[in-house]
Amino acid sequence: MAAQVANRHLGANPIGDAAATRSTSTTDPRTHIAHAALEPPPTHATPGSNRARSPAAGRRVPPEQAPGARDIPGLSPARPRRPAVRRRSSSAAAGRGVAPGPWTGWLRSHPMPQRCTVVGVSSWQGRFADRAQGWQSGHILLLIPVALIVLITVSDIVAPSDIVLGPLLVIAPAITAWFEGPWITGVIGAAAVAAQGFAGWRLGILPSREVFVQMIALAVLSLLVVALCAVRDRRSRELAQVRSVAEAAQRVLLWPLPTRIGPLQLASLYLAAEDEASIGGDLYAAARTDSGARVMIGDVRGKGLPAIGEAALLLGAFREAAHHHAALPSLAASLERSITRYLSDFEPEEEAGERFVTALLLEIPDDEPVVRLTSCGHVAPLLLRPDRSVVMPDLTPAPPLGVGLTDPNGSVVDVLPFGLGDTLLLYTDGAVEARDGRGVFYPLVERTAQWADGSPESLLHHVQRDLLGHTGGRLDDDVALIAIRRVPASPTAHRFGRTVQAQATR
Repeated sequence: MAAQVANRHLGANPIGDAAATRSTSTTDPRTHIAHAALEPPPTHATPGSNRARSPAAGRRVPPEQAPGARDIPGLSPARPRRPAVRRRSSSAAAGRGVAPGPWTGWLRSHPMPQRCTVVGVSSWQGRFADRAQGWQSGHILLLIPVALIVLITVSDIVAPSDIVLGPLLVIAPAITAWFEGPWITGVIGAAAVAAQGFAGWRLGILPSREVFVQMIALAVLSLLVVALCAVRDRRSRELAQVRSVAEAAQRVLLWPLPTRIGPLQLASLYLAAEDEASIGGDLYAAARTDSGARVMIGDVRGKGLPAIGEAALLLGAFREAAHHHAALPSLAASLERSITRYLSDFEPEEEAGERFVTALLLEIPDDEPVVRLTSCGHVAPLLLRPDRSVVMPDLTPAPPLGVGLTDPNGSVVDVLPFGLGDTLLLYTDGAVEARDGRGVFYPLVERTAQWADGSPESLLHHVQRDLLGHTGGRLDDDVALIAIRRVPASPTAHRFGRTVQAQATR
């Protein structure tokens, strides 16, 4: 609260980029990469003057446009300028999680603040547009059973007496159950029974036993279809509820990274190999310290949901230990002790000694153009220069976490130059081990060179699209990526970096 008050006095957005990090989705794989936008400060009127000055722009505002001008006699209020709405194509809208449809125009003209990188959650705009489009398409499809009822009834009336088409009316409620609920399906079934009776009345055979038997059979079959439709909808609601709970739990486990920590811009991406999952055995986290930032990316042996236990433990241990250890080797030793205790208590006997975690620890000081790294068996990051050159440093690896060999006195800290405009791309082995249909590995180093001068969000967007195109949209292992770019430090961001990160990960 104190940080928010201080931000408000400084004329900045009290929430800033942090409030925009509360996300949500998802495409398959479920990832969205975006960054937050700050709102301009309010306009203040100068006491004793009939003009108002914008503190941000430093320009004078005509009196008829000043706050409270409507209440001053003799001043006609200026006509408010209509904000410009940037039109987007249908493909661009679909890329932002908003499905093109009858509501897309309204959604474009009422944009929500863009959100920070999240794990597989789509925005409420996309869900609202999808439901609106689904409602329209469902009611358009409703014309199919109605047309079938009319066509079968008319054909039954005009057909010769030895041809009976009335029993075919059961097709109408059966088709309706595919895309509508039990109530609409029941209405279509009742309409089919009524159409059967109308055809018998027109043919003059309504009192006959055959017509009554056909109507009763049609009614029973329609009720059966309605019952099956109700059971399906109930199970669909239960499945949706379970998925929402699972998504919430996954989001709590893997917090979204803040878009800004001091002089660093960050973006993160997670692609889960498991269907209907947002996380798995890969992990990442960031923490703001007194002198800079610390970042961790790791990979648990295995993939998918069974590896979440080790990932959750390591994330919690890092978020606490990152603030209590002055050097990276001691931080690595603390993480080693945490993961070893966990494995000794919960590791299955048949997998004893086979569970471990590779991790890469980074320390990026605010006042030095360097980055310090300690690799615990993890792949080295890529260093992207503004001139589109890519450097893969040769790190001195330490043993992975969990095997009991990590020594705080034996771990090596590698130091790399990391100046303004440079970008670090951290990744897990799932990115470089992804294969296409011919078994060719994804060339991450060669592909990222062409996007080296872009923003972290743009870089991960291109990597995601290119990686999924290489593999045909399917992944055999989880993929986690973090892009970190050093930019000129903002005094406000540097001063309130800790508060911004705490709000972003709440």
